[in-house]
Amino acid sequence: MGTVTPYETSAGRRYRVRYRTPANRQTDKRGFKTKRDADLFLASVEISKARGDYIDPATSRIRIASLGEEWLNAKRASLKPSSYRALADAWRVYVEPRWGSTLVSAVSHSAVREWVGQLSEGTAVTNRIAHVRNTRLGARPKSATVVIRAHGVLAGILDVAMRDRRIPFNAARGVDNLPRKKPKPRIYLTHVQVDALARAAQEHGTVVLVAAYTGLRWGELTALRVRDVNLVRRRLAVEENAVKVGATIHVGTPKTHEVRSVPYPDFLSEPLAALCAGRSKTELVFGDGVTHFSRPRVSENSRSWFARALTDAGLERMTIHDLRHTAASLAISSGANVKAVQRMLGHASAAMTLDVYADLFDDDLDMVAASLNVARDAAVAHR
Repeated sequence: MGTVTPYETSAGRRYRVRYRTPANRQTDKRGFKTKRDADLFLASVEISKARGDYIDPATSRIRIASLGEEWLNAKRASLKPSSYRALADAWRVYVEPRWGSTLVSAVSHSAVREWVGQLSEGTAVTNRIAHVRNTRLGARPKSATVVIRAHGVLAGILDVAMRDRRIPFNAARGVDNLPRKKPKPRIYLTHVQVDALARAAQEHGTVVLVAAYTGLRWGELTALRVRDVNLVRRRLAVEENAVKVGATIHVGTPKTHEVRSVPYPDFLSEPLAALCAGRSKTELVFGDGVTHFSRPRVSENSRSWFARALTDAGLERMTIHDLRHTAASLAISSGANVKAVQRMLGHASAAMTLDVYADLFDDDLDMVAASLNVARDAAVAHR
């Protein structure tokens, strides 16, 4: 058991609690105004030691900045470069400037909630450059994705601190003012529109057609090698993914880390064979065969081949990724079931495909109602 002893200060009598940690290290806490408060603290310490949930105050005196660097280093080993870059940027721009100098034990739920609100409203100061820009131009609210990611970084760091027994709970969890992501309206092209776009894209027409009829992600599309094209079975082996992070192309496994075989319609056999002709098995299908094809920009004033093709085809502005949504739409409208679409797109589960493309299955709901009506009529008629 510990002890409670009084001592005199210029402000009056105060009490000190001396006790031993589970590691048998003697420590103390002082400054209690009444003996009752000191006794209650000592009792709570002894109970926490008995329960095995004691938190050593010494381990809580570490700043978020120290744990943040360790947390990021651990993430680097498990995440793809693009995913890690997003977390590192969130830490550098939003989390470290606000919380880096704060002790893990000093992070309060209300302070985290206020910070989240400031990010959402655009009133939070992030770094010096942002502070100058915000002062001159007025701060802009951060997108829901940015706010949620920044909060997730802080919460993840505090999760580690809690598991390391530095804090009794994570003050960042349970924040109720996180913004909600609003899904962007998807653009689904028809067969005729895809054909018009491919014709307008000229020498890049095959890229458009493969994207629109296989649903490959851009990184998977540009990482295709000649050896991945099976002209006999009309299949594409998706084994690599090329993602540009900063100025560097990182080649790794597909998003779900699983290779898959994706079928393509027969009309693509001839253009794919033409692209593969004269190239070695290890050369890339698209581009010059050596350098990964760059994703076309579609900004307001973009002059990329894809932007020009959209204009020439009379289509509204969209991204190359929207062709993946088109592939899902065309597959479902042709009668493909959700499991087949999931495998084609490389989703982790059929449930994910249903969540993402629930709007494309509305006709199936009408068929369910019609089938129930027929079944009911048949059952009643034979009663």
